[in-house]
Amino acid sequence: MQDALGHTLVNDHTVYACVMGSRAFGLATDDSDTDRRGVFVAPTPLFWRLDKPPTHVTGPMDEQFSWELERFCGLALRANPNLLECLHSPLVEYADATGRELVELRGAFLSRRVEGSFRGYATQQLNRLEAGIRSRGEPRWKHAMHLLRLLISCRDLLRTGRLTIDVGDQRDRLLAVRRGEHSWSEVRGWIRTLDAELDAAAARTPLPAEPDRPSVEDFLVRVRRAGAQAPA
Repeated sequence: MQDALGHTLVNDHTVYACVMGSRAFGLATDDSDTDRRGVFVAPTPLFWRLDKPPTHVTGPMDEQFSWELERFCGLALRANPNLLECLHSPLVEYADATGRELVELRGAFLSRRVEGSFRGYATQQLNRLEAGIRSRGEPRWKHAMHLLRLLISCRDLLRTGRLTIDVGDQRDRLLAVRRGEHSWSEVRGWIRTLDAELDAAAARTPLPAEPDRPSVEDFLVRVRRAGAQAPA
């Protein structure tokens, strides 16, 4: 029942949809999946019931995942890399007026919190890679590539105050890592270099200490008020 409701909400109430993953990062190969991400707005009357609408939905298409707007905003304010990147995807498939306003608000989510959040994700991935080396003898090179991409993205975000998704001139070097053309010691050295560059960038970043929560909350309240008039 909840899956059916979730799929209906995605199909009928999506305000923003984009392609993420390797295709958005400029790292797609012939066998890359098409990862779709989106944001939907549940009609406000659904929140008046004992059973609340879902905070996120998988599907209905393959490789599709969507967040309800409030959940999306809460995670993005905490500098979740996946959600911040979603708002900066160069491959937007759909955006209505609410979705466009959300995209215009994306700078409000950026703050110095990104250092801890992005680095936390990178540390988790590094631990998994090293566990894989201990059990299988080598890392999962695709995961190593995305770890490096995440660190590069965070470094540049801290340097410039802008989040850039496409890897640009780093594409060939990163794809070489994916193909296993660099040793793990070389990759580990690149990670250490990026860590040092992150330290330097964090020390002089133009990003504010905290995200602009009041602007995000004002947006959410206006959307909820409008949704109170929508059919449940």
